[in-house]
Amino acid sequence: MRIGLLGTGPWARMVYGPVLAAHDDLDFTGVWGRRPEAAKELADRHGTRTYDDVDALLEDVDAVAVALPPDVQAELAVRAARAGRHLLLDKPVATTAAGARAVVTAVEEAQVASVVFFTSRYLTETADWTAAQQRAGGWFTGHARWLGSVFAEDGDSPFATPWRRAKGALWDVGPHALSVLLPVLGDVRRVRAAARGPRDTVHLVLEHASGASSTVTLSLTAPPAAAGAAVELYGDSGVVRLPEPAGSAADALTRAAGELLAAARDGRAHPCDAAFGLRVTEILADAEALLGPGTGEPR
Repeated sequence: MRIGLLGTGPWARMVYGPVLAAHDDLDFTGVWGRRPEAAKELADRHGTRTYDDVDALLEDVDAVAVALPPDVQAELAVRAARAGRHLLLDKPVATTAAGARAVVTAVEEAQVASVVFFTSRYLTETADWTAAQQRAGGWFTGHARWLGSVFAEDGDSPFATPWRRAKGALWDVGPHALSVLLPVLGDVRRVRAAARGPRDTVHLVLEHASGASSTVTLSLTAPPAAAGAAVELYGDSGVVRLPEPAGSAADALTRAAGELLAAARDGRAHPCDAAFGLRVTEILADAEALLGPGTGEPR
């Protein structure tokens, strides 16, 4: 599969570029970015070409991987799908339900494959654990905690990007938590409560279609010593905890790319396709509405 990369930021440089270049079943055709000099640097590093025109790249590929801020991603994903290109998207698909819905409409109309890269879902331990708890059923409640230190006072993270500063933990790590909770506890029927904590920290209470409830704590401003992710479920099977994954983001993206290849070949919808990405976006938008303005900027 000929695949192009849209984006040149830290995620593109650290994960997307190396994975696309190394994947045995992908032809890394080229890079387009909003900063031409960064696109050239990334393309040269991996022995591929730079495109100044995104439409020219779309003409030369079968699929695109997108590593751009979510609302930029949504616009270009629609464009790529309408050109008949399969989509390897990052999370969140967009930061508005309308933006994510436009992507889904374009995907459905063009009948292209789509996979959204919720990093945790493609790590072997998380994927196996999630599938096992889904089969087990009987869950009463759950809790997910995703604490990052991107904006910690003594931090110097390459991911302290403008869109994360504007939208905060709800939109950056919230999708990770939902991508694990929803397959196990069912769709969110209602965001029952949303409250702010320190800086950009938010706390959510979710009511699931299965009848279970869950709570979610999210932050990008946690002290580095407190950073980390955890999921606990409580039910007929007792208390189960998500195991610590051993794989890397590159391992996860390699698996996601392979699953895009399979979805394109078989024509089957992927569990984490654009439609699932839309549902995650809708839930986050509901939570944001409850929280009110100023949910992202670290305080």
